[in-house]
Amino acid sequence: MTAIGIGIGNDPDKVIRSIAKVPVASDIVCYCTREACAGRADPEGFRVSDNPSLSLIGDLVSGRIGAAIRGSLPANETLSALKAATGVDHLERAALLETADGKKFFLAPVGIDEGWTVAEKVVLAGKIMKIAAGFGLSDRVAVLSGGRFGDIGRHPAVDRTMADAELVARLCGGRHYEILIEDAIRECGIVLAPDGISGNLIFRTLTFLGSGHGHGAPVLNIDYIFVDTSRASPDYTNAIRLAESLLMSV
Repeated sequence: MTAIGIGIGNDPDKVIRSIAKVPVASDIVCYCTREACAGRADPEGFRVSDNPSLSLIGDLVSGRIGAAIRGSLPANETLSALKAATGVDHLERAALLETADGKKFFLAPVGIDEGWTVAEKVVLAGKIMKIAAGFGLSDRVAVLSGGRFGDIGRHPAVDRTMADAELVARLCGGRHYEILIEDAIRECGIVLAPDGISGNLIFRTLTFLGSGHGHGAPVLNIDYIFVDTSRASPDYTNAIRLAESLLMSV
């Protein structure tokens, strides 16, 4: 059976509790330092090293595990290792989110350094469209901007986002929903934020303030299954389910 690896940095109990709550077919292996997993390590369920980020990524690209979840490992260290091991200079992620009333959708960009150009957003849209159906979601793309059409002329930065959104929508076959995200998620399975900062704010507002849920953010521009997570998440059950779904669809 192919294994899923998950990283443990701070708060190891949160990762262990998450694994215990999720019945999946795949074996789950934890990557941690000896200090983080003191008293827990066993040959089957834990891989202990001085640098668990490197161990997790190394096992992913070597095929020792079929999917990896960042878990509570540090973002910069783990994502830098992933980029180096896979030969990419940037990562493209899409977060699978769920509103408080159960509406799921993919949101991108969600990294503050992602999706700043029209071309980048069009590429993101195309890649998410390929996986949306596998999660029972519509492949319709909603493109957001910083205002409504009646706001044109109020500020050049808002005008720029609206012009970009119109172009992105035409190029990817989506629809420009202006700033109306509440309409977008009712009709589309994919939502493109104006940039990575606003995307990150949407993600954090929904999941940490709005009683929504984050299911993790798969990396789209590598040939491996890697699900990014936030260390602020209450648990990693959704990310484990997402990794398992992606693994089963390969």
